This record gives sequence, structure tokens and C-alpha cells, in this order.
Amino acid sequence: MRHLRRRRHEEAELDITAFMNLMIVLVPILLLGMVFSRITVLGVVLPPIEPGDLSDDNARAVELVLRDDGMRVDYPRGVLLKRIPKTDEGEHDFALLSLVLQEVKRQLREQGREQRAITILAEPNVDYQTIIRAMDTVRSFKALVAASEVDAALFPDIAFGDAPASPRGSKG
Repeated sequence: MRHLRRRRHEEAELDITAFMNLMIVLVPILLLGMVFSRITVLGVVLPPIEPGDLSDDNARAVELVLRDDGMRVDYPRGVLLKRIPKTDEGEHDFALLSLVLQEVKRQLREQGREQRAITILAEPNVDYQTIIRAMDTVRSFKALVAASEVDAALFPDIAFGDAPASPRGSKG
């Protein structure tokens, strides 16, 4: 007679060392990647379709016209308030733009009007980075309040459009 021997089943031990090493490396890399992939979305609106059909509020709007040779601030719509040429380095002068818009905002408040909207009109050859910097400049400015620097609102409601054709021989 044969004796049937039963094999003893030994429990296999799981070796998860390699997996734990992978997690130790992978988790910080994924967390760092989340920090650098932040997306910001800005809400913008389109200007009125018919320029002749403007209400009084739209006609009294502030406009920023971006051209390749400089910028101009119009208030009311279509009336030149301030021309801002490029700096000596060939860059748009966003610091001066901010000062001009702060003064416009101050004058509007003195008149009892709270204007939040601005229309940015850009020529087709104005680069994307210039438009983004213009949007950042018209939206807010740095102000000192109680010994700390805060972002004060200028014109946060931004509308876009195409710049009107520049008259020949005119810089505007």
C-alpha cells in the first residue's frame, strides 16, 4: 500500500518592494506635474455688431487700440484720449497704459459712473503675448492698501474686436 503523502502548502510571500519603490518615485513626480500645469480662463465678450447702433453706455465706453507701432486709449469710443508709443527698446509701454487707465477710472468715479468694461481692438499682426499683457494691464493694477500690495480692479469686463484701419500717414 502506498501512502499518500499530503503536501503541505506553504503560503507564498508577496514581494512588493519593487512596487513600493515605483510609488515612492511616481507620486512626487505626479504631484509636481500638477503644480506646473495650471490653466487660467478669462471671460471675454464680443463688442456690438453694428457700430451705428450703439447705446449711450456703449458710446461712452473705454477702448484700447493695439497697433504694431503703439497703443491708443479712446474715450468716448473712437475719440483719442492718449496715444502711447512704443518704448526705446521697441516694446509696448504697459506701465504708462496702466497709469492712463487709472486716471480714466478716477475721472469716471468723480463723474459718478462706475465703468467696468473696456474694448480691446487689435490689429491682425499684433502678437498673442502683447494681447495677453494688455488684458492683464487693463484688468487690474497693484495698489498699496494698509501697507500691503493688492490687486485693484480697473476694467475687468473685457471685449474684443478688430482695430479699425489706420488712416494713411496717421499714427493712431
